[in-house]
Amino acid sequence: MRNMIRVSACLTWLIVFSTNAQERSQYQHWLELASADQTYADRSGEIGRTEAFREFLGQDSIVFRDSRGPVDALEEYLSANYRADELTWESHYIDVSRDGDLGLTAGPYEIVDRTRESDQYFFGHLVSIWKRSEGEWELMADIAAGIPGFLRLNVEPNFDDTRPVLDETAEQNTDSLENNDMQSLVDADNLFGLSINFRGGQRALLRYGLESTRVYLPGMAPAIGTEASSVYGAYLDNEISTSNPINLTHMGGFLSSSKEMGYTYGVMQTDNSPNEVGFRAGYLRQWRFKDNDEWGIAVEVLRPL
Repeated sequence: MRNMIRVSACLTWLIVFSTNAQERSQYQHWLELASADQTYADRSGEIGRTEAFREFLGQDSIVFRDSRGPVDALEEYLSANYRADELTWESHYIDVSRDGDLGLTAGPYEIVDRTRESDQYFFGHLVSIWKRSEGEWELMADIAAGIPGFLRLNVEPNFDDTRPVLDETAEQNTDSLENNDMQSLVDADNLFGLSINFRGGQRALLRYGLESTRVYLPGMAPAIGTEASSVYGAYLDNEISTSNPINLTHMGGFLSSSKEMGYTYGVMQTDNSPNEVGFRAGYLRQWRFKDNDEWGIAVEVLRPL
């Protein structure tokens, strides 16, 4: 009996130790990305937005541009004709894969256009995707959701805001993750696009999102958790006629080495008659593989094109 008690106590201790070790490792990845993002923001203030982007951009990175959608970021920022406004931002949310090789940062930004007689200020939320390459964090994607009015930049990210997402994510090295590959993520991306047409935006996000999903849409504050699906549905209902289904064009993405986190990007648009103004938006979507063995949307960002 005493031996059984000792064995049970040892098993309990090992589980607690393993859980705490995973938590420490995850938090360390989180801190490292937070540091990289802050360094990036500081460098933008020191040497200018263009030079800072050139320092941090990775191969195959993309940025979203009005009318053009996702474009090659290195080509964009190395162009001799490129002109950048002053950009300042801070992160209020950070998420990192369990292996610490893929991450997301999001937070308010301020852009100043000084080319006019009086400075013009623009505000919104900036969402960025990061990938670790040879030990260094590289910027892989940037998308902004602008808002009218003013946003304060005195925000700080908190690891406690990321915990609900981790709680919904499959544990590392589980059998359910073995079959995950980039194609499974592309399939989930396309299926979500089809689901919007059949279910509507609200029900589609309820079906394929997380309980802690974050949605960044133009003209409004981020929607989080239970309100995310209703806000997303209301936005699409306002933009899209029921007679014009959405066509989703997946254009790229990345899967973490731990296979429980990935991102996808592309364009969603409707086919309209020549005399109609259609809906066209770039999307950036962060995914988490849930403990029910399905991909779920952790972050959804739309930018009108």
